[in-house]
Amino acid sequence: MIDNITIDKIQIGKKLKPMIVAEMSGNHNQSLDKALQIVEEVAKTGAHALKIQTYTADTLTIDKKDGDFFLGDKNSLWYGMSMYELYQQAHTPWEWHQSIFERCRELGLLCFSSPFDETAVDFLEELDCPCYKIGSTENTDFNLLKKVAKTGKPLIISTGMATVSDLGEIVSTVRKAGCKDLVLLKCTAAYPAKASDANLLTIPNMSNMLNCHIGLSDHTLGTGVAVASVAIGAVVIEKHFTISRKDKGVDTEFSMEPHEFKQMVIDTEVAWSALGEIRYEATNNENRNLSRRSLYIVKDMKKGEIISKKNVRSIRPGYGLPVKFFDDVLGMKVTKDVLRGTRLSFDLLK
Repeated sequence: MIDNITIDKIQIGKKLKPMIVAEMSGNHNQSLDKALQIVEEVAKTGAHALKIQTYTADTLTIDKKDGDFFLGDKNSLWYGMSMYELYQQAHTPWEWHQSIFERCRELGLLCFSSPFDETAVDFLEELDCPCYKIGSTENTDFNLLKKVAKTGKPLIISTGMATVSDLGEIVSTVRKAGCKDLVLLKCTAAYPAKASDANLLTIPNMSNMLNCHIGLSDHTLGTGVAVASVAIGAVVIEKHFTISRKDKGVDTEFSMEPHEFKQMVIDTEVAWSALGEIRYEATNNENRNLSRRSLYIVKDMKKGEIISKKNVRSIRPGYGLPVKFFDDVLGMKVTKDVLRGTRLSFDLLK
């Protein structure tokens, strides 16, 4: 059994309801007011946490608009941009971080970030970031993994594109560097992702193989994959959040609007509560006696009269003798006068 993890009073574990994380990403469209509005809307949904990203265009790439640095895939949401232009548009300015963290605390939201390089970790440590998330694109940056793990804080790592060998090395690296509390997120690093590529059956397999808690970083549309992941053992759900897809931010096309996110919070909790326990007998809310058949006397009978199919039947409710005794009581006599509608019992028989 894997021990529960506690992140700033939020507990994560297999027998606990999943932690729901809203990813802001670049959906603030370079407006601090919009970013703070996103925080407020996330708090209304019942989510547990809000996550941001800490990088600049210069920490990720160079300002070059052609060759390897041009996003030329016509199926991409970001076709026609250079990588530098995309990251300039999508990054969350570092001078906003403190305001976002403070607003989250005021509203009771856990706030944390994904650092994309070692300077971002140093910056977030100054803000007392309570935990760290490593995105799929950085999950084999082992220097970054070591840097984050050495903080001793809980670590959440997306596993998109990672091989089994990669995963073993990732877990080994952060464990050796001091990470005690680790959650891996099953992730399909496509934007948006297809539900058919989610491969949720990997979640319990990954948990058993790596002895870690497993969650889901979900880029599919809708709530179906997230709800299904809870049924298969996901302990954390991360989804992108936007005020409105009409805002046309860098990630809005695969982000959830507030009413959708709120419904996902509800539906994933319902899925979690439905897991229950291994149980075969009736639950407290199942009335066995009302719904099951049993043996009743269906005609008034005199003392000494013989039980037959004419005066005893298998009917509802289930307060009489179990139906399995029907053949046994045929031919027996009643020991006293009995009225129609009397529960048949062995006390009445001779």
